[in-house]
Amino acid sequence: MPYIYDDQNIFAKILRGEIPNDTVFENDHALAFRDLYAQAPDHVLVIPKGPYVCYDHFASEASDAEIIGFTRATAEVCKLLGLAANEGDGYRVISNAGENGVQEVLHLHVHILAGRPLGRMLQKA
Repeated sequence: MPYIYDDQNIFAKILRGEIPNDTVFENDHALAFRDLYAQAPDHVLVIPKGPYVCYDHFASEASDAEIIGFTRATAEVCKLLGLAANEGDGYRVISNAGENGVQEVLHLHVHILAGRPLGRMLQKA
């Protein structure tokens, strides 16, 4: 089944400048901004500028330049916030996909969370 990208999703609108954001970092292939509904003292979203629904869509169809730019943007956000593993107390990166992954916006995004102990990711069901 092909990936169907909705260019009216909130992140597409942010990329087009239709909705403001609190930008932390930007490069040619990615935008990072603070989450309005922060779940930790540091909660930043990193999104690719291309129309990718989820991580596997991006990993299978993005260009090498897009993949490198997105990955380096994630690293730069960690560095800018003092979260890099060799500097800070650690962080978590999360990317949700699909219904069972509780993906709310159908545009690839990773959450970088830090600034407090985050507990275990999942509890046994």
